[in-house]
Amino acid sequence: MSQIIVRVYGLLIDEQEQVLVSDEYIRGNYYTKFPGGGLEFGEGLREGLTREFQEEMQLNIEVLDHLYTTDFFQRSAFNPTHQILSVYYRVKALEPIQVPLRKTPFEFDPEQLDTYSKTGQTESFRFIEWDDFSSEILSLPIDKIVADLIKSRS
Repeated sequence: MSQIIVRVYGLLIDEQEQVLVSDEYIRGNYYTKFPGGGLEFGEGLREGLTREFQEEMQLNIEVLDHLYTTDFFQRSAFNPTHQILSVYYRVKALEPIQVPLRKTPFEFDPEQLDTYSKTGQTESFRFIEWDDFSSEILSLPIDKIVADLIKSRS
């Protein structure tokens, strides 16, 4: 049965004008994307995004302005019977980031690889300098649109 899956993502740009991305290894494939994930039943968008940052990064955030909502059909990369509706917000960290920040894409430590063997996915985080940031870095089609949008506004 087909479903519409709602996903919510946060664009975090730090004081040095670096963009936070998540490098993920999911079911044998590599993806670079904005942090965030699926909305759970009963959650609002802002609440879901706050939860995602807390779960993935143990980071308290403030959800700021709305950036973009998907306005076209996008099939899920993981389930061809699912349609994806993605919503993007600008976010601000309310505290210093405590999780390890990597310098290179897909840099996973042994503990993260152990997590992958149990769950089929793992992730790490890194900042990309604003001048080096572009849609080409990101894997997902909707993320690419958002990257082009924010770069064009600067």
